Amino acid sequence: MLKGKTAIVTGGTRGIGFAIVKKYLENGANVVLAGSRQESVEKALKQLSAYEGRIMGIWPDLCDPEAVARDFAAVKERFGRVDILANNAGVSSRTSLYEYTLEEFSKIMEINVKAVFVCSQAAARIMKEQGGGVIINTSSMVGEYGQPSGCGYPASKFAVNGLTKSLARELAKDQIRVNAVAPGVTRTDMVAALPQEMVDRISAGIPLGRMGEPLDIANAYLYLASDLASYVTGITLRVDGAAMT
Repeated sequence: MLKGKTAIVTGGTRGIGFAIVKKYLENGANVVLAGSRQESVEKALKQLSAYEGRIMGIWPDLCDPEAVARDFAAVKERFGRVDILANNAGVSSRTSLYEYTLEEFSKIMEINVKAVFVCSQAAARIMKEQGGGVIINTSSMVGEYGQPSGCGYPASKFAVNGLTKSLARELAKDQIRVNAVAPGVTRTDMVAALPQEMVDRISAGIPLGRMGEPLDIANAYLYLASDLASYVTGITLRVDGAAMT
């Protein structure tokens, strides 16, 4: 479904991001795996050695426009194009408002919002020159419902939803589609850090009767990146088993 295309996946070293990387590789894309540290990127690349020649690792500061532009230019130089950007890097928090520090709140906004802006801008500049592309952002079910603590995380995902809709309208004239995927409770390291009773309570309310798997989310990313979604832009696609708060 993605043969001949080149994708950049941020937060691609584990969890949902790693599942997206594998799904894109399986479907013929060249994939650039972006992580926060060189060590984690190299570890992930070793697990994907079967795709040598079609995969590349980068580890820029995603909030640094110059670093991101430099590494994205290197991607274009190697593969000739940047067709897909998956803005998946993110951090979460469950801290109560009464204990929340400005530093913690700012960190979440930096990674979850500013990095999406910086990477989207860099990718869009390349995509416009080549005649189009696709940007997909990772939102969350809490970007619609909020959550009872850790207000910075849902606030950041509300912002991602707003960026998605606005960029979709702005970039449509350049044939750049922009969408988001909003996972529900998914079996990742982020969920593993939650108290088990909270996971059980949330999972019990999922009509499909199970927690999501990273592959479930990666499948949505594949659809939105592919030509099957050629007339789909500006949406936030919920992948949550019809879960509610």
